[in-house]
Amino acid sequence: MKRNGRIGTAATILAGVLACPGLGACAGGGSSGPTRPARISHIVFFKLEDPSQRDALLADCDRLLPAIPGVVSYAAGRHLDVGRNTVDGDYDLGLYIGFETERDYAVYVDHPNHTELVGSWRDRLAWLRVHDVLDESE
Repeated sequence: MKRNGRIGTAATILAGVLACPGLGACAGGGSSGPTRPARISHIVFFKLEDPSQRDALLADCDRLLPAIPGVVSYAAGRHLDVGRNTVDGDYDLGLYIGFETERDYAVYVDHPNHTELVGSWRDRLAWLRVHDVLDESE
């Protein structure tokens, strides 16, 4: 799956997912409100030892992760600086992946594409932060 206008940029999705207090209010049960990108939101922030490798990491993420079965939404990109001091921009790449079921998430974790990405980038990371959000709204 390629990134497109319907899914938007990583900054847009990450901001939307992280900015929704209680997340349920943002799920939008009716047609007039926004819809959730997925029931399970897997959000990852990468800080690279060498920030100049961000584009290579992004290319690997784009190539490997959206093709994994069960991934229903995907976005990745750099920090968007909008001048707000309350927004944490201390990362080189943000990644959002959406799943509908915990089984889909489990398949993703063990999938060869995911393990390839983790294996090839693990030693090049200063740190990695992973946040998983479950949207239980109907």
